[in-house]
Amino acid sequence: MAVYRIRKYGEPILRQKCERVKSVGPREREILERMAETMYEADGIGLAAPQVGIDEQLIVVDVGEGLIKLINPLILLKEGESVLEEGCLSLPEIVVRVKRAKKVWVEGWNEDGKRITVQGEGLLAHALQHEIDHLSGILIVDYVDFLERITIEGRLKELEREAEKYLRANKI
Repeated sequence: MAVYRIRKYGEPILRQKCERVKSVGPREREILERMAETMYEADGIGLAAPQVGIDEQLIVVDVGEGLIKLINPLILLKEGESVLEEGCLSLPEIVVRVKRAKKVWVEGWNEDGKRITVQGEGLLAHALQHEIDHLSGILIVDYVDFLERITIEGRLKELEREAEKYLRANKI
């Protein structure tokens, strides 16, 4: 199975609010499998559907505790606070400190269409929140303060130029 092209900062789909999946079938299972392969190929710990150009609420996460595939994920409960450095496959070479809940309970469907709840703490909680943010068009750079924004602004502009060039070349 071929991996997807990861969309980069500046591509409009990364800022869209994704559509809920209405039912789970072979198509959704294949997308989740390809997303997982893409995530592993890119040495990531999470990936959301808009990062591969799909406007649907699908995420995959693996922080070393096993692969989690979720459809229409929703955070039910948050507890505590945690600040970790986060990177993003759609924002290469950018790492920022993000404050999130230390523990989360997330509900969604698994690849068989069954409702499940996933509990995450620490890195897993951050990864789940990070990927769920993507489904609403929220990126890690949206969490930075003014001074941190200044330090990454040059790289963001470079990524925007690359995205614009790619979109123009491919008439998107």
